[in-house]
Amino acid sequence: MTRKQKKMFSRILIAFVVFIAALLLPAIWLPGPIPLISVGQDRNGCGGYALARWPIFLIPYLIIGWDILWKAARNIRNGQVFDENFLMCVATIGALIIGEYPEAVAVMLFYQVGELFQNVAVSRSRQSISALMDIRPDYANIQRDGQLVQVDPEEVAVEDVIVIKAGERVPLDGTVLEGTSALDTAALTGESLPRDVGVGDEVISGCVNLSGLLHVKVSKPFGQSTVARILDLVENSSEKKAQAEHFITKFARYYTPIVVFAALALAVVPSLTTGQWGTWVPRALNFLVVSCPCALVISIPLSFFGGIGGASKQGILVKGSNYLEALAQVGVVVFDKTGTLTQGEFAVTAVHPEGIGEGELLELAALAEQFSTHPISKSIVAAWGGTPDQGRAAEVEEVAGHGVRAVIDGRQVLAGNRKLMDRENISVALDHDHPGTVIHVAVEGKYAGHLVIADRPKATSAQALRELKAAGVRETVMLTGDAQGAAQAVAQELGLDQFYAQLLPADKVERVEALLQEKKPRETLVFVGDGINDAPVLSRADIGVAMGALGSDAAIEAADIVLMDDDLLKLPVAVRIASQTLSIVRQNVVFALGVKLLVLALSAAGRANMWAAVFADVGVSVLAILNASRMLKAK
Repeated sequence: MTRKQKKMFSRILIAFVVFIAALLLPAIWLPGPIPLISVGQDRNGCGGYALARWPIFLIPYLIIGWDILWKAARNIRNGQVFDENFLMCVATIGALIIGEYPEAVAVMLFYQVGELFQNVAVSRSRQSISALMDIRPDYANIQRDGQLVQVDPEEVAVEDVIVIKAGERVPLDGTVLEGTSALDTAALTGESLPRDVGVGDEVISGCVNLSGLLHVKVSKPFGQSTVARILDLVENSSEKKAQAEHFITKFARYYTPIVVFAALALAVVPSLTTGQWGTWVPRALNFLVVSCPCALVISIPLSFFGGIGGASKQGILVKGSNYLEALAQVGVVVFDKTGTLTQGEFAVTAVHPEGIGEGELLELAALAEQFSTHPISKSIVAAWGGTPDQGRAAEVEEVAGHGVRAVIDGRQVLAGNRKLMDRENISVALDHDHPGTVIHVAVEGKYAGHLVIADRPKATSAQALRELKAAGVRETVMLTGDAQGAAQAVAQELGLDQFYAQLLPADKVERVEALLQEKKPRETLVFVGDGINDAPVLSRADIGVAMGALGSDAAIEAADIVLMDDDLLKLPVAVRIASQTLSIVRQNVVFALGVKLLVLALSAAGRANMWAAVFADVGVSVLAILNASRMLKAK
């Protein structure tokens, strides 16, 4: 517990001891009955006895409840009358007035026990996330005047060189200049398998250097580093509330004044009619104690907070409880193909020249594609095997969604898909059935042949799709810019329900919009992509999920949920966590409202005393918090 929580625990113990002593003290008899109020006769009908006891019980009452009285008074002064502090004060002060001293102290005592329990539960959930996200570095090693000095990471500038020793946390994003090592990325990805790095490799903040000494040139200031952005996402995730949380906020806003006036009516109207104030005032006070909406107001946000924390332990960052709630209702999951369902590591599997040699065709394609960072372009350069001479290529132009146009050794070369050839009125003839992406090449307006490039599905993709189906996903769809044959081969191998091929980025957005129109009511549509090339589609879907996003600013910005590594199996895990979170929220709502309505009715009918009221308030809150805390241990 924190220091503040320990103080409250001490207050509870002291108040409890004094309360027990007050119960055990012999009655002090004062001469002559001096009733506090006409309904203040104690159970023996002796007002003097009641008057003698109330100062004794007032001591534990003030020990445990002074801060509640102060909060209620302060809120009334600020115009915020109807809250749980006001309800507890009215109910317990009323109980003191009518002579129900032990009940008044017990209500306040158990209410504070419930509040302490809630604070400890929230602190545990925060500590769980903090322990998981304990990735903020304390210092960075930088060389100054020949000495290695520890400085605050925020003081390190871009282009500075930092030194990371074995066992230290990487403080800033950068590029390795010297050394080799293995990095523990578990705090970011949830995976225990180390990642090997060497000269020229990118390293990101938050990882732990396991073995060698690394010299790293800083590429981003601390405020823009991966660790800072992730911590900001986790800390601010509670700002985006789920519909259930909005409902509870509105519910409490209207519910509290309604029950206050209902309790007032219960105390006054029957009493004026029957004259039995001693019967109806205690019932109204019980009614007030029962009516506190603590269980709902506390447990529902705690459930979502726990769900977000449980997901974070698995390397899944959820930007808000609204996205977690929506993920629990997913019906359609749409995937990008390259890098999401497949490895994204293309290889040239076939070369079909027309009028030139295979080597020349591959060389022309490599020279034209050398400036592109697309995986297909890199695979062509790798297949050629040499280092392209940039001086041989001129006037290089990348045609979005089509391919590349360049002048190679003074000749115009086109390398791209069928759409590029059709656009330039170049006839194409295929005589093979190799599945894969086809890159056509033309020289000086004449068709020169084509390359077949294939990308294999990831080892976990098929299993992830099966688990999504088991988790309740109705339909799985793949969108890709690849040729029909390549897309069909992947779709059949993985067991996808639908696929759409040869799509430009704008076509993907249109297809997602069409799928949004076709989905069932109350279903959500999830799009899963790499977060860099698919930003428009990620933004258009109900939920955008970026995977393989370790260190990717574009992915963290564009997506609503971020899978911090390339493991697609994290997606069904996220769906299960979301479903479990929503299930716990529903359980708490039904349980809390059900018990409260029952005890409210019993209180109004005189069938429930203040001890039952205490259980309906504090007991239900504690049980609901315990239920919500289960999400912190999500597997």
